[in-house]
This record gives sequence, C-alpha cells and structure tokens, in this order.
Amino acid sequence: MTDRSSSPASPTHDIVIVGGGHNGLTAAAYLARAGRSVILLERLEEVGGAAVSAQAFDGVEARLSRYSYLVSLLPQRIIEDLGLDIRLARRRYSSYTPVPGDPDGAGLLIDNTDAQATAASFARIGADDDAAAFDAVYETTGGLARALWPTVTEPLLTRSEARALVGDDEAWRALVERPIGEFIESRLQNDLVRGVVATDALIGTFASLSDPGLDQNRCFLYHVIGQGTGEWDVPVGGMGAVTGELARVAREAGARIVTGAEVTRIDADGTVEYLRNGHERRVVGSRVLANVAPDVLDALLGETPEPPRPRAEGAQVKVNLLLSRLPRLRDEAIDPKAAFGGTFHINETYTQLEEAYSGMTRGVMPDLLPCEIYCHTLADPSILDPELAATGVQTITVFGLHTPDRWLSDENNDATRQRLQDAVVASLNSVLAEPVEDLLLTDADGRPCIETKTTRDLEQALNMPGGNIFHGPLSWPFAEDDEPLGTPAERWGVATRHPRILMCGSGARRGGAVSGLGGHNAAMAVLED
Repeated sequence: MTDRSSSPASPTHDIVIVGGGHNGLTAAAYLARAGRSVILLERLEEVGGAAVSAQAFDGVEARLSRYSYLVSLLPQRIIEDLGLDIRLARRRYSSYTPVPGDPDGAGLLIDNTDAQATAASFARIGADDDAAAFDAVYETTGGLARALWPTVTEPLLTRSEARALVGDDEAWRALVERPIGEFIESRLQNDLVRGVVATDALIGTFASLSDPGLDQNRCFLYHVIGQGTGEWDVPVGGMGAVTGELARVAREAGARIVTGAEVTRIDADGTVEYLRNGHERRVVGSRVLANVAPDVLDALLGETPEPPRPRAEGAQVKVNLLLSRLPRLRDEAIDPKAAFGGTFHINETYTQLEEAYSGMTRGVMPDLLPCEIYCHTLADPSILDPELAATGVQTITVFGLHTPDRWLSDENNDATRQRLQDAVVASLNSVLAEPVEDLLLTDADGRPCIETKTTRDLEQALNMPGGNIFHGPLSWPFAEDDEPLGTPAERWGVATRHPRILMCGSGARRGGAVSGLGGHNAAMAVLED
C-alpha cells in the first residue's frame, strides 16, 4: 500500500474515471471535449465492459455482441453531442410468439408495417379481442415515454413534477404506483398476449409481476421509454462498434485511456490506487467518476453502507449460437426470417412467467424455460466474414429469464451452466420443426458453436456483483419529493456519500442498459459544479 500520510493528495488530473465501460467512455468524451484533463482506468485489456463484440468461436470469423446486444436507451442527444458515427438498424417485426403446445405451432406475429396482417395473426391464435387492446396498452406506455424520455438527459425531476408532466393520473397509477401485473391483467385477456407485454418487466429482473416492491415496474418502464417509442434497434457492426466509437471520440478529445489497470483502492480525497504490469501506481482526481457497480465502489472505499444495500442479483442466462441457417418452424405459415426478425418469445405466456418465478424461488427449474431470441445477422450481416455470410450463416442470441444468481456458486458454475444451456436448447426445440443442435456450426477444433454465459460468468468476467446487468436494482427516472437535490451531483442523480466521488455507471440514477446516461449525467454534474 502506498504511504500518503506525510503529504496531502494533490490532483494529478481533473478527472479520474474508474472503469472503461460505455458510461465511463461517455463521461471521458464529454469531459475531455470540455477541456478537462481525464484519465480512465480499465481493469481489462480492452474497453467496452459488457458492450463489446468478440470472436467467440475459434477459427470462425463472426464477431458477436457477447453480452449486451440491442440499443434503445442511447439518446440521440449524446450521439450528436459527441459526433458519434453509430448506425442502428430498425427491425420490421416487433415479435413472434408461438402458442406453447399448439399442434400446428401457431403463433402471434406482430408486424410493425402491416396492421392488417398483425390483426389476422391475433385472430389466428384466438385473441381477436386483444388486438385493439394490445395497441391501447402501448398507447398508454407511449404517453408516459414521450413525456419522460426528454428528461433523462436533464437534471432530475421530482416525483410530483414527473407525474404532472405525464398528465395522465390513471396511467401513472397503473405503471408507477401499482404492480404492473394489475395493468396487464386489466387490459388484456389472452395468456400469450399478456406474456408478450410482461417480458419487458422481467429482463434481468427476478420478480413476480404482482410484486409490491415494483422492481418489475421499473424494469418495464426502462424497456418502453427509449427514444419515446420503446423501439429496440440492432447496432450495426455489433455492440463493439458503439463502444469503439465512444473510445475514439474520447481519445481524440485528449482523454488518456489506460487498460490493464486494476484499481485496488479509492479514497474520499480523490486518490485512486491501481496495479498495472505488476506495479503499484497512484493518481489523484479533483473528481473521481466510478463506472463500477455501487457494491464494487463500496469495497474500493472500504465502506459498508448504512442501511445495507439490497444484494445485487442477476436473473438471466445468455446463449450465443452460430447456425448454418435459420431453423424451420412448426408453424409453416410463418417465414423464419419474419419470426427471427424481431424478438422471438418462447414459453413466455403470462402463466409460464409467473410459474417459472414461483418455481425458481424454490430452486425448481421449469420444464420449459422462458426465453427470448434475437437474430443480429438478419438486420446486420456485417458481423460475419463476407464468405461466411454468403453461405446463409446466422447468429441467434437466446436470453433466458428467471435464472437467479442465488442458484450459482464458483464451485457449481460449470455444472449449472451446462444445465441452463440444456434447458435453453430444450425450450427452443419445443417450437422448432428440427433440433437446433443439427444446425450448429463447429469451430476450428470441431466443437459446436454455442456459448453460454451465466450470472456467475458475468461477475467473474466483468466484475458485476451477482451478475446483475443493471449493477443493482433499477431506480425511477425521477427523485422522490423529499430527496435532497441541492448539489449538482444530487440534481443529476450521480451523488455518493463523498463530494469528490460521483457514480457514472449503470448504478447511477437513470442508469442501466446501453444508454450512456450514467456517463452523460456525471459529466454534466462535473461541468455544472
């Protein structure tokens, strides 16, 4: 440990940023462009955090978005402010959901460009009455999104101000004050249609739809608020293209980015100690921006919060597959390119979601795991080598729900990973006309091109406690009426117990997902101060 007792800490930089995920890079770019001296320290050998692309399979030229994979919450304002060369591909189809157990494999296909075809699909699964109601649900959420979305890059509103801005007390009560399950059950009748809506409340969140704690409501809000529309787009070039642009802009603005730098301690006076190439080093910032989970920041500060913070727990499994072509569906009336062209929901009826949650709280895995799929290469084949793409190869990513980290440990992670992978494959095969295993490419060593990441894998690789993809429970995008909002850090939702240390990651207010909001808002707090 470095001895600093003989001299006070004098800043070596205006800003020290701990963690090189997309939020840290966003903050670095803003602050360096504003003329601040910025050093960013990243533990890994590359920046990007969870928003990276990787060649996951040896000898196969495909760069997959290994962890994060879609973009909705990255404001156009950040793209324009920083001059980012980022392209996002809009998907024609919103979703496809097969009816579990239907002998013909019938499913609901929601086409963003063809209302008549969508209505006919509702009728085909016996949900005629829900077609208009489904649209009405998203008219309600859209009103909330259009009101609140412009505020996420501004100082926090209070709850009362946000409610007044929305101007719809019924919608506010349904989406913000009462469990989201009540809203879904009151508006929709069909079990499958209810499930299509409900999944947005459960991505990475282990909760019942009727949970009075409302974690599921906060998750739902962030999934429908993006761009004021709730659309989720495919990043052209993969997620690494997004963070690559942020890193380019930050470096060109003068930020110093140091990789392979493992931060070991942060002091309230702005001192940051880290190891690099086996040597202890130290920098001191007038401000320290923590692009790490709140639990990680506490450990680096050597502090225990009072009252204790709820345990950060992820609840998902992610499986990446590389296929020779898209699988055939049991529903022969649906083109696989349409089914896989949006979000493909598998075994995610409302009842299945609730039963899976109930079972998983007791450690019982459902026979068919609720999952959803997206296919990057249908919207953007550029992540494949051109020769590979020409053969019809496709990537699919499966995101399994309600797999809480409490199931895993360092000792059982390998066995649980295989169990979860098997469950995902079985769930997928339940709606296909052929086994997906038969379509897997093989890598240079002859191994099937399938990669599974558990919550424990995320914690070990990315230092995300509990594998929680949001760094902890999500917060409302507004402050409570009695919260102090006197300092710039408080007003921007990035304050910690220490004035010189700010949160700038997903653990900040309005953080979570690939948005850059934690980084943007921390930078704005610094510049305002």
